[in-house]
Amino acid sequence: MKTAALTARCALALTTVWLAACGGLSGGDVAEINNDWTGNEIKIESFEDEKVSGVTCHMAHFDRGVIDRLRRGDWFENPSNGSISCGVTGPVVIGDISKSKGGEEVFRQRQSIIFKKLAVRRVWDAKNNTLVYLVYSRQIVDGSAKMSIASVPLFGHDVTRTGG
Repeated sequence: MKTAALTARCALALTTVWLAACGGLSGGDVAEINNDWTGNEIKIESFEDEKVSGVTCHMAHFDRGVIDRLRRGDWFENPSNGSISCGVTGPVVIGDISKSKGGEEVFRQRQSIIFKKLAVRRVWDAKNNTLVYLVYSRQIVDGSAKMSIASVPLFGHDVTRTGG
């Protein structure tokens, strides 16, 4: 009896740690879509780029339910899948953004307790006057990173630049 109580307390503690760890730097929750009978969900979150006001991104990612976690025996990890779409949602003000080929990370969210994260990088495409947002897994899965891309063309928009 004591072993069962200890096991239950450990499972509760581990679940609490996992929930805290997988929060990451999340944006605003927009939707939670029940995917199947096991409690798996597709979550949609919105976030704004801190250095580019007037641009909002929406990211969809998969969140495994408790039944799926029990079945697989992998409590602390979500798949590395993510999809992104970004657009102009107000007056665009561009601050001091990186103009390097690697761009800069603007959002990250844990998908496991230790290593796996979904990250979003912003890259400036000066030739096409476009901001490019890339969501990708920070952990290589099955020999390749899973990714999705969104472009925000600025042509025809009133854009203020406050940074270099």
